[in-house]
Amino acid sequence: MGGASEPEDEPRFALPISLAAQGFVLRREGDADRPFLLGLYASTRAAELAPLPWPPEQKAAFVEMQFAAQWRHYRATIPHGAWLIIEHQGRPVGRLYLEHGAARLQVVDIALVDAWRDRGVGTTLLRALKASADRQGRVLGLFVEKSNPALRLYQRLGFRVMADTGVYLEMAWSGAAIAAVAVAKADGRATAAPS
Repeated sequence: MGGASEPEDEPRFALPISLAAQGFVLRREGDADRPFLLGLYASTRAAELAPLPWPPEQKAAFVEMQFAAQWRHYRATIPHGAWLIIEHQGRPVGRLYLEHGAARLQVVDIALVDAWRDRGVGTTLLRALKASADRQGRVLGLFVEKSNPALRLYQRLGFRVMADTGVYLEMAWSGAAIAAVAVAKADGRATAAPS
């Protein structure tokens, strides 16, 4: 998937050493990952769809349609996103989608297969993303559905609600670098974020 059409400043994120030591790697998403990504997406919608009286074929068709729409939307609205696959010992176990902005590192999506949920992988990734954003003087942002169990994790990690869009909450975390600039701006001592 590499090539001359990719920007020089492509968003990058280094996997935490603690996860690398356990056999995890991050790699770019490729076309061959689509079946895995569809299954992963389906797993994130399973609880929501379980009570619906639809036959399995209808649920599968709905999930496929929603997955395709999300995939197209992300790539149309985030042309320089980092579309990463999380692997463990050579097998895909999740996805991490990121977007770098001038003042913001956005977690577009993070999802793990059922077997790796609630085992600290997501927490470790988010802590590393917080550290990366802080080093760069950026806010770390994300959107989460109000009913998503991950909301409690984001709150524990210090993310604050910035806006309520109805179904989603926009959340952000800012570290010491951002806080120092905000204080300086309030005091009239600074006009720009650190580089």
